Amino acid sequence: MQRLNPVLEAARELQVFLESKEADFCFIGGLAIQRWGEPRFTNDTDASLLTRFVDDEKWIDLLLMRFQPRRPEAKEFARSRRVLLLRATNGVGIDISLAALEFEIRSVSRSSPWKLPDGSSITTCCAEDLIVHKAFASRDRDWLDVDTILARQGPKLDTALIFSELEPLVELKEEPFILDKLRAQMRRRQIL
Repeated sequence: MQRLNPVLEAARELQVFLESKEADFCFIGGLAIQRWGEPRFTNDTDASLLTRFVDDEKWIDLLLMRFQPRRPEAKEFARSRRVLLLRATNGVGIDISLAALEFEIRSVSRSSPWKLPDGSSITTCCAEDLIVHKAFASRDRDWLDVDTILARQGPKLDTALIFSELEPLVELKEEPFILDKLRAQMRRRQIL
């Protein structure tokens, strides 16, 4: 049986804990890119944990009892920024988004297990939702990630789902160029 790299070990540790607490969650970010796009180096693990606003305090406290915070004011940072910054037992960073938006709820509901080299699995968002997460963030690295997902998944992608989820988020962010940029990338990959 193959041993996991430290980031995957951290993800498994978090998943085992969240499953033991019957949490609704999925991994997003660099780990999901390894599943759906071109694998790249990532030095932390990102997860989306459904708290629906009402359970923020409960989950922040439970996670802080189990994992080491990465900053002294981790609880206050999580309350204001909706991201809890932790460290796994092996020292790898864990970023947990406190999810509550309708898109995040649907994204977690569409997540699925991804089998790892050691035979275990972690739950990641689907490729379409990963594109939505990445396009919405809209950093240079995110657009490179989107392109690798488009290249690898191509015509298997449900483009209607992607745009139906992304359009309201882009409208909220007031950055319509995001949709244009995504359409241009899809046309270059001959997906649209």
